[in-house]
Amino acid sequence: MLNRFNFLLIILLTYRKKHISIFIISSLLIALVSAVVFLTSSIKKDIYTTLDAQADFTLQRYRAGKVLDTPQEWIDEFLEFSGVSKVEGRIYGMHFYEPSEIYFMIVGIDFYDSEIVENIKSLVDSIDIDKFLERKNMIIGAGVKSFLDEYHYFDYYIFRPPDRGKEKVYIYDEFDNSSNIVSNDIVMMDIALARKILGVKEGYVTDIILNVPNPNEREMVFNKLKMSHFNMRVIQKKDIKKHYENLYNYKGGIFLVLYIIVLTTFLLILYQRYSMIKSVDTKEVAILRLSGWQIGEIVQFKMIENFIVIVTAYIVGIFLAYFFVYDLDAPLLKQIFLGYDNLKTEVTFSPNVSFKELVTIFFIFVVPFMITILVPVWRVSVKDVSEVIG
Repeated sequence: MLNRFNFLLIILLTYRKKHISIFIISSLLIALVSAVVFLTSSIKKDIYTTLDAQADFTLQRYRAGKVLDTPQEWIDEFLEFSGVSKVEGRIYGMHFYEPSEIYFMIVGIDFYDSEIVENIKSLVDSIDIDKFLERKNMIIGAGVKSFLDEYHYFDYYIFRPPDRGKEKVYIYDEFDNSSNIVSNDIVMMDIALARKILGVKEGYVTDIILNVPNPNEREMVFNKLKMSHFNMRVIQKKDIKKHYENLYNYKGGIFLVLYIIVLTTFLLILYQRYSMIKSVDTKEVAILRLSGWQIGEIVQFKMIENFIVIVTAYIVGIFLAYFFVYDLDAPLLKQIFLGYDNLKTEVTFSPNVSFKELVTIFFIFVVPFMITILVPVWRVSVKDVSEVIG
């Protein structure tokens, strides 16, 4: 056993140029597919965590396909529905900065709601509600922060409501980095101030959200909501989740198709390379046969030789992908998945690597690789020794 192990090391060193080239290409291919898998998994985790905290239903009033402000009186009406536990009106909307054609989302918050305040504290490192409400303050996302710094709004920003007035709002704090994927372009402020800046009239809200704690009652409530107002759109949380899942599965699927094309090309070249084995490789197999090695032992030895190379490449590729996504925040690749048509995306991805994903990546690359090597190696091993030596 020890002699065979030493012989294996000698073979690896002898053919190191061939193995190094295969190792480099394999590592890069594995790193590519792993980076896409890790990035998609991280994005889904952060988005789903945010969506899980959202209401079960979102209600919007619309006319001719255009969303309108929703009457606040509908809140009392929906509170009387059986199975509904909480109904709230929301104030939010886009603020457009015309000179740069950049927009960010203004979100109004009721800071007298203890439940909402607890959720905010999880997104902001330290916030004193009393101090926050002493003057017109706001909490901003990383993308908004970069934008305001670029235009030298270091302490405050002046909003222009629809009545063309001016609202000077001070920058209180920035959202925690871990929430950047959902808070990058958000500006959070007191709900009354948001109402004024966005021009939402008293007695109206942007939309209404409500919860139904019992999953078995949600379908019944959904149908009842649809019948209550024919000019109202009812959006379910599960539909939003499905939309994001389809979106990122689609983008990931495009990369997977491209990866399969590249992988197939690489394996075909590899198969051709091993099918045209040099005479020295063929004589090596013949010498092993003359030394008493069985065909099965030779095939097994060659498979172990290549398995060591590919598993090493797999490990290196996984670590490269992990470093690229979670330490470097996936430059270039993240723009494909998150977009870059508004504020610059300042995102820190949270690690989310599962054993199932690692196994899937292993079988996607390593198994086809080993099968590609097996066939030509076996064909050489079963050749007549006299033909090779002669």
